[in-house]
Amino acid sequence: MSQRLEELRRLARARRALVAIPIAWIVVVTVIDVLAPPNMHLGPLLVAAPAITPLFGGPRTVGLVAALAVIAQTTIGLLRDPDQMLSSNHQAQIIALMLVGASLVIFSVLRERRARELAQVRYVSETAQRVVLPPLPKQLGPLHVASLYLAAEAEALIGGDLYAAARTPSGTRLMVGDVRGKGMTAVNDAALLLGAFRVAAHRQASLGELVAYLDRSVCWDLIEPGETSCYGETFITATILDILDQDGRVEMVACGHPPPVVLRNGRPTMMDAPHPAPPLGLGELAHPQYHVDSFRFEPGDLLLLYTDGVTEARDSTGTFYPLAERITGWTETDPDAFLVRFRRDLLRHVGGHLDDDAAVIVIERPAMSRAWSAGPSCITHTSMARAQDPAARDSTAAKPPGQGH
Repeated sequence: MSQRLEELRRLARARRALVAIPIAWIVVVTVIDVLAPPNMHLGPLLVAAPAITPLFGGPRTVGLVAALAVIAQTTIGLLRDPDQMLSSNHQAQIIALMLVGASLVIFSVLRERRARELAQVRYVSETAQRVVLPPLPKQLGPLHVASLYLAAEAEALIGGDLYAAARTPSGTRLMVGDVRGKGMTAVNDAALLLGAFRVAAHRQASLGELVAYLDRSVCWDLIEPGETSCYGETFITATILDILDQDGRVEMVACGHPPPVVLRNGRPTMMDAPHPAPPLGLGELAHPQYHVDSFRFEPGDLLLLYTDGVTEARDSTGTFYPLAERITGWTETDPDAFLVRFRRDLLRHVGGHLDDDAAVIVIERPAMSRAWSAGPSCITHTSMARAQDPAARDSTAAKPPGQGH
């Protein structure tokens, strides 16, 4: 906060210093015009002073500079035509300066009102982001974590991408997802899923049961009285993971979402799921069996989770961001340092502006006293089938995991 206030003070001092430019211009034009030959008239150049003042000044500053320009033009007329007081030419120039000055003051007032409204919108957006999508803590059990959210909308800080984490007795449970669509509808769907995850993730439930619960939660607010299903109206791609504390292993259910990446010694490996599930919200249509896949995540590795706003980011030629290729050889082991470099590289690729929201999570498993079992970075899997009885499936989906059926 103090750093922000200091920046604002420096900006205010710089703007006050810039006011000297139009005032100096008025003085120079006035002196030259008074001393110039009778056939030379520089008075019209005075309009440049109030014209440039809105670049760094507010309505009062603009009004002050405009008034000084009118006074200067009047002075020039009196000094050059003392017998006739002011010629019609000088009177026209004075009236023109007054009209231009008044217009610029009105413009500055409207601009400041717009700036205040924009500041209020950004404040509300930041508040909504902190409530709906707060930054992940830097430490989750033994894990070091860094998170980043880049909104495509210039005046918004939140959209349809989401992430959340919760500690469980066995480790850390994580979710990253992307809501279909954009705007406030996507924000509402993201908030609904995040709330369901926070309620259910702490319960003693398997990963498959949690995914079934989240699948049903996607359309809670879309079910009308008397209806029993709303599947297909909206969906959310997501990856839900359990990162175990006492094992160098990550369990995962991938629901139509881009695969995680494990970066080990500068070599990235895409952890594709052999048995992906449909996006959340489409489970009833596909009747999936939720397979829990797993892969190795060793001390010193970085685990990268992201949304498709990263891999579908295009440069000026339409080329997608080649994630694995770009991060190959990166040796940062600190999540924050990695994320700073990643953000800079991604924005450089797209020319500074994303066309879609992007969320990124970087996780480090630091070295621990317990010896970790070595193993290749390959996907293994176990299956967790839904109950074959449709009534049992509905019962599982309708109750938070961990409750009795």
